[in-house]
Amino acid sequence: MRFQKIIFPLFTFTALLLTGCEKSFEELEIDPNRATSAPASLILQGIEFDMYNNTGRPFSSEMRWNQFYAINYNYYGNNEYQWSAFTNHYSTLKNVVQMELEHKKTGAADINGYAALGKFFRAFFMDQMSVRTGDLPMNEALLGRENLEPKYDSQKDIYIQILKWLDESNSEITSLIAKGETDVTGDFYFAGKLAKWQKVINAFRLRMLIRLSKKEAEAGMNVKAQFAEMLNNPTKYPLPEGLADNLEFVSNNFNKYPSNPDNFGFDATRQNMAATYVGLLSERKDPRVMVTTEPAGAQLKAGKLPSDFTAFVGASSGEDLADMSAKAGIDNGTGFAPGAYSFQSRSRYYTNYIGESAYIIGYPEMCFNIAEGINRGWATGSAEEWYQKGIKASLGFYGIKDGANPMRYTRTGGRDAADFVSYNVNFNFDAYYGQPLIKYGGNNVTGLEQILTQKYLAFFMNSGMEAYFNFRRTGFPKFMTGVGTGNSGRIASRWQYPTSERTFNPENYKAAIDRQFAGKDDINDAVWLAK
Repeated sequence: MRFQKIIFPLFTFTALLLTGCEKSFEELEIDPNRATSAPASLILQGIEFDMYNNTGRPFSSEMRWNQFYAINYNYYGNNEYQWSAFTNHYSTLKNVVQMELEHKKTGAADINGYAALGKFFRAFFMDQMSVRTGDLPMNEALLGRENLEPKYDSQKDIYIQILKWLDESNSEITSLIAKGETDVTGDFYFAGKLAKWQKVINAFRLRMLIRLSKKEAEAGMNVKAQFAEMLNNPTKYPLPEGLADNLEFVSNNFNKYPSNPDNFGFDATRQNMAATYVGLLSERKDPRVMVTTEPAGAQLKAGKLPSDFTAFVGASSGEDLADMSAKAGIDNGTGFAPGAYSFQSRSRYYTNYIGESAYIIGYPEMCFNIAEGINRGWATGSAEEWYQKGIKASLGFYGIKDGANPMRYTRTGGRDAADFVSYNVNFNFDAYYGQPLIKYGGNNVTGLEQILTQKYLAFFMNSGMEAYFNFRRTGFPKFMTGVGTGNSGRIASRWQYPTSERTFNPENYKAAIDRQFAGKDDINDAVWLAK
């Protein structure tokens, strides 16, 4: 009996313990140290960083495809247009949704600063993906387990929605500011100032309208009317007024500039400046080439001065990589870097960790977009005035002004003070602008090519792949091709869809490919935007 008395309570306790474990098993799986929510301000910072980090940073592969520089050393890749899948921004868009939800949990109204910015972010990242590849899931995307196989929306519908989001974002910010709700927290671009964001959002909308230039007569798009409305109503659609209104990323000691003193040596000479970019500047006697580029060592050795525009020589992106590498030259300590081609300015880009700001949406581009729209007859106004504003803004970004402009380059490849050579270049805007290649030729094809050329030059090392997208849309400026660009000497037209779509969303993927590209996910087929 005593034995039974002891065993029975022990058995009961054990049974209760096991039963209790079964009931709380799911609770035991929860990690108490893992956050289940985050403030909207913190999520916003991750979204904002992705805008810079995942859309084409300075010195990224995208800068080769823009033909700003050309790799001369195969360890770092090549200059070929052999693209695969585009960067998937749906994970960032999930964060946009979560940012809005987290802010709503605080009791915020439906129209609030984070929701207004959320519409801009939706437009920005959907454009970044669709402009690269074509149709995409949009209306049925971001539903999680509710829909694991979303249908693809047409690129036309995507851009109609993008323009709608941007217009709504502008209107909502106007109403918020009128109520005294002028800021959001967590924003590191404009310190939360919604009025600053509103200008950028409207500049981005102008970019989208220009993106649709081949569809200006497309039913339901109203491209020309929207463009004219924005220019004719500056109170409703405030726009950036100068470089201070750029949406730009500023590097710091924690987020170092991509090129910096840590990789001053080999990295700085593993890529030459591209002939597309350098050639356009040199033939226009444009001092921006002296700011961003070093004179070619072989030209200096032949007796040319660094103030001679012909001393700057870019490498063709179409040149065979082995040939370019052989001509690139290695610093030999004799007083010259004897390469046939120019390197990027090591004085400007490799002497500190902050470098120069990289703008994502800039005032110079906006000026050229307005000039292009007026040139095309979309709105009244002076295309030449906006064209000049864009040139002056780009020159101002590099600190170029009338009078003497100090320049510097490293002659030996070293970074001690004695290795750098300084010189002055005199500049006069009126004389510069008076050159036939630059002076606006009127609202015609000549004037349009001039606008697009100057826009390309202003895109150097900023705005992601916009230089390429403008080339694909217009053919200006002409990109160089050859064995070095691969793809049978062609500039690719689009990126492929991610492999995950073929694996996990095969029916909708196939329908989209059949509808757009006759069943083949080919990088040389044109997306709807480009047709």
